[in-house]
Amino acid sequence: MDEARARELLAAERERIERALAAVDDGSPDEAPDELDPSDEGEALYREAFDEGIGEDLREQLAAVERAEARLAAGTYGLSVESGQPIPDERLEARPTAELTVEEENARG
Repeated sequence: MDEARARELLAAERERIERALAAVDDGSPDEAPDELDPSDEGEALYREAFDEGIGEDLREQLAAVERAEARLAAGTYGLSVESGQPIPDERLEARPTAELTVEEENARG
């Protein structure tokens, strides 16, 4: 894959993730516990856990972008981190942070 295109894809992916993280982190402030209706408490706890899970997933995605950017700087972007085999451009277009070929990823389960 062309280096300029790879930078463009990774920058777009970083921007998407950072925007989503900001939206999760900037959620409305929680109500004070004494202001919660007891019937709403379970929903509030569920929402908090859900947002934490989304935030964790987004931070993992951001770490994948950082690893891909490091591979790009090292000249190994587009090569499997496991086998060194080329990752097809079509896969990188769809998933710019791909670290493995489709076959290697499927083999991992």
